[in-house]
Amino acid sequence: MNFREIVKSLIPQKIFRLIEPWGHLAEAILFNFINGFPARGLKVIGVTGTDGKTTTSFLIHKMLSQAGHKTGLMTTVAYGVGDDLKPQKRHMTTTPVPVLLKQIKEIKSQGAEWLVLETTSHALAQNRVWGIPYSIAVLTNVSREHLDYHGTFEKYLAAKRRLFKLTNKNRQGFRTGIVNADDDRSELFSSAILIDFTYGITEGDFRATNINLSSSKSSYQARFKEETYDIVCNLPGKFNVYNSLAAVAVGKVAGLTKKQIEQGISALDSVPGRMQEIDEGQPFKVIIDYAVTPSALETALKTLQEITKGNVILVFGATGNRDKGKRPIMGEIAGKNADLIFLTDDETYTENPDKIRQAVYKGIEKARGVAKTKEISDRQRAIEAALKIANRGDSVIITGMGHQTTRNMGGREIPWSDIETTRRFLQGSNNATS
Repeated sequence: MNFREIVKSLIPQKIFRLIEPWGHLAEAILFNFINGFPARGLKVIGVTGTDGKTTTSFLIHKMLSQAGHKTGLMTTVAYGVGDDLKPQKRHMTTTPVPVLLKQIKEIKSQGAEWLVLETTSHALAQNRVWGIPYSIAVLTNVSREHLDYHGTFEKYLAAKRRLFKLTNKNRQGFRTGIVNADDDRSELFSSAILIDFTYGITEGDFRATNINLSSSKSSYQARFKEETYDIVCNLPGKFNVYNSLAAVAVGKVAGLTKKQIEQGISALDSVPGRMQEIDEGQPFKVIIDYAVTPSALETALKTLQEITKGNVILVFGATGNRDKGKRPIMGEIAGKNADLIFLTDDETYTENPDKIRQAVYKGIEKARGVAKTKEISDRQRAIEAALKIANRGDSVIITGMGHQTTRNMGGREIPWSDIETTRRFLQGSNNATS
């Protein structure tokens, strides 16, 4: 148990929540002085939202890098400069202040001029990003998430909005916000910044038209005033039209040419653990996706229903020590949108895994999905069972862990990878049938 955990255990939770942001602020001030304010001089693009942050960050980073700009990236999945990206091993999107500033210092030392920083509501509410001069703020979307921490949806929104307020205060930057116009709360964010551009399919300054979706990519025309961009995004799903359209808007604000924007977006082939296809020669599609929110799970399942001829088979669970209210919601979404369900353990942390699954199961019951559900607590067995019953034309989607290489089970980190577990089984099956 570290010092913070000892303090947290000694102070009542409500009081700790009140003083926690001030503790992080003091830490941010101290470590910025120790490290010489490493983010100064960087043009920082902050990407926030409930879903799509990581993919949008990767798209922006790839686009700027392809255009010849030395660009840093810091996301849930990876950090680094250009193509030299290292795995982000902590189960946190915006890392603790000492790690955050150390990594920014490392990125700056490599000559980066831009930094794409995935920024969470936790980091904003806790003042962990104090001292970082945001130049452009991007909002993907907002829906229910992290209410175990924020308490109310309004407080969650206020934390996200803070990114736009911080960006607006940086008079040395672009003071520009990029906002999803099709999100019901877009005005809340647009109103918090001097210059705003919106994007969307039904609304927005940047509008996606002539959309063509396939099982492996999405293509469309992005229109902005008199300009038209021909976009090919090598990531499937309507939601990736939104993610890539946000990147188009950032590219325009950053001063990239039409050709640089188009080529930059098409240069990204995949994002680890984000609708990542695993192909070992099997006659059905296998997808690994993070999808830890109700909206992300629903979007992923609906996307697969649109492109799958056979059954959509889901392997999923819910995370322990997190927003308990979303568990039955995710269960209901699974019951409505998957053809077959394997309910299993995600990360339990210090909670009873049986109780986590029971909460999810209530949602499945509400959606009348019990007959198509099998509960297998062991995640490896659940994945193997789903892959065994998959037939030609089916899609198997395994959600919750995404890119992660460890799981917290019972408060202890253990090695685990959905990607490698799936690959091993498929390779073994193919060898057995060849």
